[in-house]
Amino acid sequence: MAVTDRQVATLRAQLAGDLEEHKRLLTHFDEESDARPYVTLTNAAFFKAVDRKFNSDTTADDIIGFVADVRSRSENVRAALDPRVAERVLLALVKDADISDLDRREARRSERILLNALIADEHLDPAGLDEFMATARKLADELLG
Repeated sequence: MAVTDRQVATLRAQLAGDLEEHKRLLTHFDEESDARPYVTLTNAAFFKAVDRKFNSDTTADDIIGFVADVRSRSENVRAALDPRVAERVLLALVKDADISDLDRREARRSERILLNALIADEHLDPAGLDEFMATARKLADELLG
C-alpha cells in the first residue's frame, strides 16, 4: 500500500488553505482504501513539520509559547485546541514523551491544527509546499512499506 496522488493533493489543499478543494477531494475518499495511507501521510507531515521547527535544544517553555501563539491566532483555534494536549503532542515528538494516556481523537485534532500552524508559519511558496509534501509522502510510503 502506498500514498496516492489524490491523498497528497488532499492534504496539500488543506495546508495551502484551500479548504473548498480539501473538502471536495475528501468527498472522493474511500474509507477502506484511503484511511490508513492518508492518516500515515498526515502523521508523516506532522513529524516533518515539527522536526523543521523544533530540535533537541527546544525547551518545554518553547513549546508552551508556540502553542499559546497558535491559540492566540483566532477564537476558533483557541476553542478547538486544548493547550495541555497540544503541548504534550509536541513534547512527544521533540522529547520522546509518553502520550498514551491522551484521548486519541483529541490528540489527532491537536496534530491537525498544529500541522496547519507549523506550515503557515513557514510561508512556503507553491514549490516549497510541493517539496514539503514530497518529503512527507516519502516518509509515509516508508512507514506503509
